[in-house]
Amino acid sequence: MDTKPRLLTILDIITGVLFAIAVGMVFFYAPLEATMGEVQRVFYFHVSSAWVGSLGFAVALVAGILYLVKGDRKWDVVEVAAVEISLVFFFITIASGYIWSALAWHMTVWQAMEPRLATAAIVELVYAAYMLLRQGIEDPDRRARFGAIYVILGFVTVPLTFLSIRLLRSIHPVLFGPGSPNAQGDMAMTSEMYTTFFFSLFVFSVLFVDLLWHRIRLGRLASQVEQLRLKVTH
Repeated sequence: MDTKPRLLTILDIITGVLFAIAVGMVFFYAPLEATMGEVQRVFYFHVSSAWVGSLGFAVALVAGILYLVKGDRKWDVVEVAAVEISLVFFFITIASGYIWSALAWHMTVWQAMEPRLATAAIVELVYAAYMLLRQGIEDPDRRARFGAIYVILGFVTVPLTFLSIRLLRSIHPVLFGPGSPNAQGDMAMTSEMYTTFFFSLFVFSVLFVDLLWHRIRLGRLASQVEQLRLKVTH
């Protein structure tokens, strides 16, 4: 039986402690934003979730390339694990974005469908289709090969969420780099806000590593079960 590594247990504890600190900083350390007030606190979780989602899709891209180059099924396991985690966090990004828009700018669901959220929804659908593709292919090697090609091509949609608010009219605030001159949303960020923001990004990155490790272990076990099933049926 594949016993849980002690290092992973330690990482679980560290992740939990860091997450609790991050939540405390969001609600008790970071000051109220002058324009939006309390609802601005969604921002820390919204952006951090988007970061984890993008990070996971990038990991899946690298894993897909490595599988095509080396043909080792372990990279297929990593690829699937990263995509599944990113799908969850991108969904959180979209949902929190809608909440933020509705409460901060009093917008309806359709009005809140600005370029960043629209492109994030496209990314979510593209990678949801990836999971459906895998379900439709029974042969493990063909599934891994087609999956690897798909994540490589599908990753093209991920940078669109970053570029959309810089090229198109959007209510979405741009914290770093030039945005659209017609952008409607903006925030007055203090040093405490930036500290909380970057700490949240760090904590969510640690959370991603922790979840990825757990999902890879689960994927390896699932792969072993599938191999045994194929031996029995053939």
